[in-house]
Amino acid sequence: MKSARWISILWLLSLAWGNAQAQRAIEEQTIKYNQLLRMVDQLYVDTVNVARLTETAIIKLLEELDPHSVYLSREEVLEANEPLEGGFFGIGIQFTIMGDTLMVADVLVGGPSEKVGLLPGDRIVTIDGESVVGIGLTNAGVRARLKGKEHTLVKVGVWRRQLIEFNIRRGMIPIHSVDASYMLSPTVGYVHVARFAATTTGEFDQAVKKLLNEGMEDLVIDLQENHGGYMGAAVELADHLLDARRLIVYTEGRDQRLNDSFYSTPAGLFQRGRVVILQDESSASASEILAGAVQDWDRGLIVGRRSFGKGLVQRPLPLQDGSVVRLTVAHYFTPSGRNIQKSYEGGALRYRAELFDRYSAGELFSPDSIRVTDTTRYFTREHHRLVHGGGGIVPDLFVPLDTTVDYRYLNMLMAKGVIHDHEFDYINRHRDVLRTRYPSFRRFADEFSVTPEMIREVVARGEGLGVKRDEKALAHLLPALKQILKALIARDLWGVDEYYRVVNETNSSLLVALEALRDGRYERLLQGNTVNDIKR
Repeated sequence: MKSARWISILWLLSLAWGNAQAQRAIEEQTIKYNQLLRMVDQLYVDTVNVARLTETAIIKLLEELDPHSVYLSREEVLEANEPLEGGFFGIGIQFTIMGDTLMVADVLVGGPSEKVGLLPGDRIVTIDGESVVGIGLTNAGVRARLKGKEHTLVKVGVWRRQLIEFNIRRGMIPIHSVDASYMLSPTVGYVHVARFAATTTGEFDQAVKKLLNEGMEDLVIDLQENHGGYMGAAVELADHLLDARRLIVYTEGRDQRLNDSFYSTPAGLFQRGRVVILQDESSASASEILAGAVQDWDRGLIVGRRSFGKGLVQRPLPLQDGSVVRLTVAHYFTPSGRNIQKSYEGGALRYRAELFDRYSAGELFSPDSIRVTDTTRYFTREHHRLVHGGGGIVPDLFVPLDTTVDYRYLNMLMAKGVIHDHEFDYINRHRDVLRTRYPSFRRFADEFSVTPEMIREVVARGEGLGVKRDEKALAHLLPALKQILKALIARDLWGVDEYYRVVNETNSSLLVALEALRDGRYERLLQGNTVNDIKR
C-alpha cells in the first residue's frame, strides 16, 4: 500500500514538473514574439498594422495544427453563428479564405446562392467584376462586398475549369435545419436534415410526431450534403432512435477533462421502426456521429457513399477582444471505437482536395475502389458486423454517383440565374391559373408538365445572358431541367416539402433505400457482415 502511495505521489510530482516546464516554454515563446512585434512596430521601414500581423500569425499557427482549428474575429463570430442559430443575411453562403483564395464553405438551402447553383468548394475569383484573388482579402472585406440591401444584385465570378459568372440577388434567408418531412408511402416517412443547429432537435421532434400521426412505421433520414454543425444536436437525434443506455459517441483528448461519453435515454420518439440513413461524400461531422451510432448499434441501414471523414471536436475559446479560436481539443469515436477522421498530413488544401481524389480513383462509382487508412477491425455492437474506421462512415448499401449526364450546360444556366428567374416570372404570370387548375399538389404532380415553350424561353434567356445554346447537351439534360422547373414551381405554390417530393423522384439513394425496405435486403444486410470489401 505504501509503495502504491509513493508511486501516486511521484506521478503527481512528475505531472506538476511537466506542467511547469510547459508553462516556462510558453512564457519564453511569448517573450520572443513580443520582442519581434516591438521591433517591427518601431523599426520596420513602413508603417505596419500590428493587430493584423497578430491575426495573421494566429491563423498561420492554427493552419499548422489541422484543417478544422480556425480563428474568427469578433465580427466573424457573430456571422459564423448565424446559420446555426436560425438566420443569415446576404447571398446565403458560408465562406473561408485559404491563402489568397476565397472559397465557398457551405451554401444555405433556399438562399439566393443555392437557387443559382453555387456549390460548396467553389472558388470565388471576382465580385462585381473586381478580382478578389491575391489582394490580401479579409473576411470583413468579403462581407463588405457580398452584403447589401435586400433584392440588390451582386455578380460573383467562380472558377470551375472556366470562369462562370453568377447573378445573385441578396436576401434575408430564414434557416431551417429540417427542410422537409413527408410520407413516401402509407408507412414510410422521410425527413431531410440540412444541418445540425440549435433548432434541429425541436424541428426533428415536430417532423417525427407529424409523420407518426400520419401512419409512419419506417423512417428515412436524408443527410446527403449535410456538412454537420452542433455535436449535441446529432446526439439528441440519435437518442430518439436508440434504446436507453446506448453509447452514442465518446470523445478523447490530451486533456482528460475534455473526455466524455454520451448515452441515449428512454425518451426516444422512434425506437422501434426501421431506420435508413442516406449519406454521401459531403456528409460530415455531426452527420457521421448520427450515422455511426445507428450503424454500430445495428439500428438501421446506411445507404449511399462513404461520408466525408471528420472526427475532430472543436471548442470555441474566446480571446480578450471578443474574437474566438475554434480549437480542436479531442477526437470523437463511434460506439464500436472507430475514429472516422481522414488524414490531414498533406495540409489544408490537400485535405479538401481529397474528395476530388476519390472521384479520380473511381470510388464514387464503385465500392471496390473505397480505401480506408485504419486497418483495425471494428464490429457492430448487436450483430457483430465488420465496419471500418479511418476516413468516414462506409455505407452498408453502396449507391454510385450518376455520371450518365453532362451537367455543365445546366450549371451555366443556373449560374446566371436563368432557371430561377424564368420560374419567378412564370409563377407571377400564371399563379392564379395554376392554383385553379391544380387545387392539390397530388394533382399537380400527376398532371403538370413543363412545356417545350418553357424550355425555349429558358434557352433564349440564357443566350441573352451569354450562355451559348447547346442542343446536344440539352437533349440529355431535358429530363433534369424539366424536373428542376417543376420542383421550383411546386415550392412556390405549396412549400419546400413539395419541392423535395418532386426532386426525390430521381434521388437514387432514396430509391435504393425504398427497394431495400420492400425486398427484404434491409433485414438481411443488418443480420450479417454486409459492409463492402474495402481495399486498404
